[in-house]
Amino acid sequence: MTLAKRVIPCLDVAAGRVVKGVNFQNLIDAGDPVELAKLYGDAGADELTFLDISASVEERSTTLEMVSRTAEQVFIPLTVGGGIREAADVDRLLRAGADKVGVNTAAILRPTLINEIADRFGNQVLVLSVDARRGATPSRFEVTTHGGRTGTGIDAYAWIEEATSRGVGEILLNSMDADGTRAGYDLEMIGGVRHITHVPLIASGGAGKLEDFSDALKAGADALLAASVFHFQTFTIDQVKADLALHGYPVRR
Repeated sequence: MTLAKRVIPCLDVAAGRVVKGVNFQNLIDAGDPVELAKLYGDAGADELTFLDISASVEERSTTLEMVSRTAEQVFIPLTVGGGIREAADVDRLLRAGADKVGVNTAAILRPTLINEIADRFGNQVLVLSVDARRGATPSRFEVTTHGGRTGTGIDAYAWIEEATSRGVGEILLNSMDADGTRAGYDLEMIGGVRHITHVPLIASGGAGKLEDFSDALKAGADALLAASVFHFQTFTIDQVKADLALHGYPVRR
């Protein structure tokens, strides 16, 4: 059976509001996270991703109350990331209503966190967020942390291979070069990562035109994450799915 391709709105949250900028800079307000989550759930989103983009920078945990309020309003899978540093954080988020959790900065600082979460909760709950940009590494893609603010010198492909071997169930691949630009997904990076890992791959960063979504699937993505084009109503989730169906991809309508 062919799995439907997923369309996933992303809610980047800072100080309790959904925000969006370019390369995580010059953020502008895009609305209330709970209201937007309900709107997207009703509009046919397959999943939602909720990223507390200031949690790691401010060294605090994701707001549990906001997660629980969101979970009460939506009935599709909810992934929550930002500020997860130990398995106990995952436990709290799952109890608050998250279905999956995303890890990034803390896993880079302490890779055994991946093993701890996968062993305790199963790899189906664990999404590795990779914020990558072009850099002087063997693959020419470098991992960044703290919402794209800090370079690590770590090769993105090598890190994804290690994290996959440790037990992540899904990769959220965000192009820091393309983020918020609406110039299209980074097809070169998607294709390269598809060659080195078997786990589901979510493409993120750069959606601006309808054809960008089918291009990312053709490059090797299994799911498509976007923010600006949905928050600012460039087009609807249904329009994206209709275009994917025209290109022959299975979608849930």
